[in-house]
Amino acid sequence: MVSSALPAKRKSQQDNHGHAERPAQLLAWYDRHRRRLPWRAPAGQRSDPYRVWLSEIMLQQTTVKAVGPYFEKFLARWPDVSALGSADLEDVLRMWAGLGYYSRARNLHACAVTVLREHGGVFPNTEEGLRKLPGIGPYTAAAIAAIAFDRQTMPVDGNIERVTTRLFRIEEALPQAKPQIQALAATLLGPSRAGDSAQALMDLGATICTPKKPACVLCPLNEDCAARQRGDQETFPRKAAKKTGTLRRGAAFVVVRGDELLVRSRPAKGLLGGMTEVPCSEWLAGQEDDEALAQAPQLASVKRWHRKLGVVTHVFTHFPLELVVYTATVPARTRAPDGMRWVKIATLDGEALPNVMRKVVAHGLGE
Repeated sequence: MVSSALPAKRKSQQDNHGHAERPAQLLAWYDRHRRRLPWRAPAGQRSDPYRVWLSEIMLQQTTVKAVGPYFEKFLARWPDVSALGSADLEDVLRMWAGLGYYSRARNLHACAVTVLREHGGVFPNTEEGLRKLPGIGPYTAAAIAAIAFDRQTMPVDGNIERVTTRLFRIEEALPQAKPQIQALAATLLGPSRAGDSAQALMDLGATICTPKKPACVLCPLNEDCAARQRGDQETFPRKAAKKTGTLRRGAAFVVVRGDELLVRSRPAKGLLGGMTEVPCSEWLAGQEDDEALAQAPQLASVKRWHRKLGVVTHVFTHFPLELVVYTATVPARTRAPDGMRWVKIATLDGEALPNVMRKVVAHGLGE
């Protein structure tokens, strides 16, 4: 009886010792393999809260590869939060165009304005203070607090979720598992260097503990990873089945006047708020083409709309969309209907066109 119990006791002691070493193992790995990112401070230097905040807002639901060029453009145009807080929202939306989820751009500007006007251009250095700013939720507040101010907190993004659910083999599905993941991820914080601990886990998930074919042999935590021991690491994190939104349909109207295109701005609030679009019908489930066509802009010179072959498809977070595209060419002196304007086709890159509208314009102007 005694001899059989000893190995289990020793194993428990070894496990506890191994778990205690995890933060140090992570940091040692990070010091050797940290990614070079334009918003990340060099080793041993303090992070700029503005860069951390800007990158975290941009990285929401977007990839590092996609964000890089946008981050550099924003930094060149607005090098600090005071400059961004003094900028015009329309300019910010134009610079953001193509990055998606445009409410983030509006919140980004609102946050910069608040930091400038209410905090003298200096970010609050606590999670609580950061949470009070526009567009900053629990994750972003924790990320800025840890990375920029070395607060003892663990932000949990998609990469950290994946590492944590595999390491501890968390069976509960997302999103219900988030509190458990948060608590267990926090155990990977060491007594210091909280920001580096968070970034180590982010890098580990991005480069080693990837969604498919993780490179477990290179992982500094591989010896006590519960999912690896069972060989089912690719099945984590567990996720509840996604609900697919109902297909919506509509029409988009591409009207050309010489070298100009007819556009308008969407309402400031709501989907794609404040962005530029060509005139469109409503986007409704079950809408027939003739119902959508009846919502065309009123232009006296347009007697007949030409329907382009095919449809433009786009998937938003909550629903897929199909747009039929109609085109027309109007005389040089045609006035834009109320609420619309003419813009040079050559300058469309400078407009705040969301991706769905870029698809529509390309389809409408194509041969």
